[in-house]
Amino acid sequence: MNETPALTQDHWIAGPTGKLFARSWAYGDPAGRAPIVLLHDSLGCVALWGTFAQTLARATNRRVIAYDRAGFGASDARADRPGAQFVRDEAVRFFPALCEHLAIDRFIAFGHSVGGGMAIECAALHAAQCAALVSEAAQTFVEDLTRAGIRAAQAQFRDPAQFARLARYHGDKTQWVLDAWIETWLSPEFADWSLDAVLPRVACPTLAIHGSLDEYGTRVHPERIAAYVSGPARAAIMEGVRHVPHREQEAQVAAMVAEFLLPLAD
Repeated sequence: MNETPALTQDHWIAGPTGKLFARSWAYGDPAGRAPIVLLHDSLGCVALWGTFAQTLARATNRRVIAYDRAGFGASDARADRPGAQFVRDEAVRFFPALCEHLAIDRFIAFGHSVGGGMAIECAALHAAQCAALVSEAAQTFVEDLTRAGIRAAQAQFRDPAQFARLARYHGDKTQWVLDAWIETWLSPEFADWSLDAVLPRVACPTLAIHGSLDEYGTRVHPERIAAYVSGPARAAIMEGVRHVPHREQEAQVAAMVAEFLLPLAD
């Protein structure tokens, strides 16, 4: 028997630098429950979450919302380059525009990779509205392994075929997307970035997911998140998993998040 498809809606949001694209998924009637907002990684977009958003919506019985950050995916291009404070800037300038447009007064922040850092900033800055935080493969400071992984990816994207694969998702914004990632993370101005001062301001329940073979960061990051936030928290290390747990072990990640969120009242 075929499964009932998710109710899917597309949204266009007026952001600080142009229109932002968002998509939401829901099964049944999750009204009254805090939605899960997905924040993508440095090369990501709504489409690159694949089927995970639907899987997560079904597993948690919550509305799941993903959006393309400014300059990514279907959102409008950006003329400016992200500054050294771009992780915090997402929580200050762009995330509130999404919440206002979709009338979100309570949310669960879920971020992958640098999106995990942005989710942490959202949970800290909007603490009264954040019901829970899930970080996945998040970085909390600029680790040598992170820079090495970015340099390796930089070499790979010199291959026109690799560039063309990414361009399927970002179109004529692709070079900007790559430069925003590589040049920012490898810049001297970003070298001392960390979330050490932000983490203690996270008061909500927190789950920090990380693959044991993550090529962009060691397990020090989820352990740091779990140790530094002020709310109840745990690190979940997935053995044999690399940088994209939700793609490598989709059902397992969704089930883990569903179990983590089960005690929430909203």
